[in-house]
Amino acid sequence: MLTRKQMELLDFIRTRMGADGVPPSFDEMKEALDLKSKSGIHRLITALEERGFIRRLAHRARAIEIVKLPEAMEAPGFRPRLVAESAPPPRGARPVEPVYASELPVMGRIAAGVPIEAIAHVSHHVAVPGSMLSGKGQHYALEVKGDSMIEAGINDGDIVVIREQSTAENGDIVVALVEDAEATLKRFRRKGNMIALEAANPAYETRLLPDHAVKVQGRLVGLIRTY
Repeated sequence: MLTRKQMELLDFIRTRMGADGVPPSFDEMKEALDLKSKSGIHRLITALEERGFIRRLAHRARAIEIVKLPEAMEAPGFRPRLVAESAPPPRGARPVEPVYASELPVMGRIAAGVPIEAIAHVSHHVAVPGSMLSGKGQHYALEVKGDSMIEAGINDGDIVVIREQSTAENGDIVVALVEDAEATLKRFRRKGNMIALEAANPAYETRLLPDHAVKVQGRLVGLIRTY
């Protein structure tokens, strides 16, 4: 079952493709649905794709294809069901305050376990609350693979938000590039001229490496989990 906004967006895409032969741009979709940012459109598009109603085609601009429509939308005279803006809120409801969000590139997967090949490509984007983006500088996101950080509350499949930086304090959880070839998510500790990359799972041993073999690529500042 689709939400009202998902139904509105699907109907808008269908209407524009029928009239112009091409899908609308994200800016046009944002304006049509009266959303404040394109991150909301990204979430709606992702939900429609996950439910099998649309398909995004790689390496093409405005690459959206309608795969199927809900039965209700195919009925003659269909119009998306709108909720009156003036409808009173439920009794006891708290006021909703707008939350600033940013879109971050998800740079593939990061190993929370055995290190994997260094990551250098964007797989998709994710909307992140502005409050999670601490300090100045660039941020990016990574999908966690493995269970070596579970005692730090980081599970396989989580999305971690990383602030780009090349230094770290003892105890920071960082993205570490090992010997310019492997990337891993671990707790950072300096011991003289050696760097310890500590797991948060007793099943994994601490890796102790010369400081020249470890490059900090960023520090963990947030986590997103989908249930």
